[in-house]
Amino acid sequence: MASVRPKMKMLKKRRSSLFASIKREVSFSQSIEEQECEFPFSQDSSVKPWTSMDNLDALDEEKEEKQNQSKTLPNPRLSNIVTINVGGRVFRIPKKLILRYPKTRIGVLALCSDPVKRLTLCDDYNVLNNEFFFDRDPMFFHYIFHFYCSNVLWVMDSLCPVNFEEEMSFWGLNLKDSPRCCRISYEEKLDDIRDQLKVNQELIDEIKPHKDEDAYESMFLGDFRKALWDLMENPYSSLAAKAFAVFSSLFVLISIVAMTLNTVRELREYKLAGKTYMEWVEIGSILFFTSEYFLRLMTTSNIKHFVKSALNFVDIVAVMPYFIQIIFETFVIDAENMSAQEDLKAMARVSKVSKVLKVVKLMRIFRILKLARHSTGMRAFGFTIRQCSEQVCCLFLFIAMGIFTFSALMHSVEVDQPGTPFSSIPDAWWWAAVSISTVGYGDVIPVSYLGRCVAFGCISFGIILNGMPISILFNKFSDYYAKLKEQEYTYSNTERTFQLKKRLRLKFDNCFEPQPGDSEDELHYRPSGR
Repeated sequence: MASVRPKMKMLKKRRSSLFASIKREVSFSQSIEEQECEFPFSQDSSVKPWTSMDNLDALDEEKEEKQNQSKTLPNPRLSNIVTINVGGRVFRIPKKLILRYPKTRIGVLALCSDPVKRLTLCDDYNVLNNEFFFDRDPMFFHYIFHFYCSNVLWVMDSLCPVNFEEEMSFWGLNLKDSPRCCRISYEEKLDDIRDQLKVNQELIDEIKPHKDEDAYESMFLGDFRKALWDLMENPYSSLAAKAFAVFSSLFVLISIVAMTLNTVRELREYKLAGKTYMEWVEIGSILFFTSEYFLRLMTTSNIKHFVKSALNFVDIVAVMPYFIQIIFETFVIDAENMSAQEDLKAMARVSKVSKVLKVVKLMRIFRILKLARHSTGMRAFGFTIRQCSEQVCCLFLFIAMGIFTFSALMHSVEVDQPGTPFSSIPDAWWWAAVSISTVGYGDVIPVSYLGRCVAFGCISFGIILNGMPISILFNKFSDYYAKLKEQEYTYSNTERTFQLKKRLRLKFDNCFEPQPGDSEDELHYRPSGR
């Protein structure tokens, strides 16, 4: 205790230190002489200097140097991980998982050591971080990331099949890596979308006339031929084109009415220059149709496409029977002027030609198909038949099978009946066709009870057979007709907008054209029409 008291007295003499680091052990080891003398605490010998805030810049430089060294030196932990930045989202995939699929895009990147080749496989590449950049959809890459981790490629219903196919092709994946259930659903959706896109494109081609703008520039009288083509083929191009379409439709109706009335005996008594009035009307219609066809042929920009068009083939069928009839009638008149004793074989030839002439005259009824050029309903019906050609062929195949089957059954059942109309299988074809179509004229009927049972089976088969495709065809026709009308409305509005802009530009240019009486200042401050 005696040794402690002098030390306590010394501590009482000391005032509180202003510094945090004081060497108190040094003061305890001082001699008595030094203790009794005054020892100011402000002296540097007894206070440890404060060095924690010194050389701050040196510490920052050292830290930056360490960071630069860490950047320049490769990180051994990141060498086994491939970093992929897709649309701003970073994905890190172990390299061993990627190397299981070396033929994919990421697999080739993981194996590639050439920086130039890496840039050809990705959009950008960070050498320091070993990070590959792709400007693709990050939402879709989640499924790619899951594929590398789990070896299974999931196909979700929310994904667009067309976009999914493009992404699969880009990343180098195969659909066989997905489960069978996903693959079946994906293929069905993809086929449906492709069919819809194909149908929409064909509907657009039905409405929009084929016209090559560049071809008219190199043609003789290109502007005139282009204007004439628009007049006859594009009723939405101008008011005159619409009037021509109405006029052409009226000519078709008039020619059909004239052809029909020409068969009336009372009307054939009124003649003008050796021909009936209806024949003169038909001649005028034929001249109009012929001139219309040749004008279309001369103004088209693509003759191959023009010849392959179904509507142009209908135009040929509409006028060719009349010219064939003229040739045959001339041949018949020349043969009649011959003496029968001189050439009997020519007379036999004349009778055959007359039969052919009747068939040729009957072909004029196909003239009504020219209305399909200006009728949306007829074009929709023809488009429906083309799209449902497989269903229609199957329908006729089933009808033919039913006719042959039930006619053979009816013949085997009714052949022993006295006075039976089913004496052979070909004789029973008419009955089977009428029964399957559920018309039932009643001119040929079975007599035996077993034959009536066969007839009931034939009628039942016809009801079932006719009920299946009719609903399909009707739904298709309604859908195509609505889409065709929508395409017509869209195309007509587009054409009107284009024509309006063209007229406004012409008027605007005319307004700002220099006038003969304008001064130089007016010409200088006049704005340009372009």
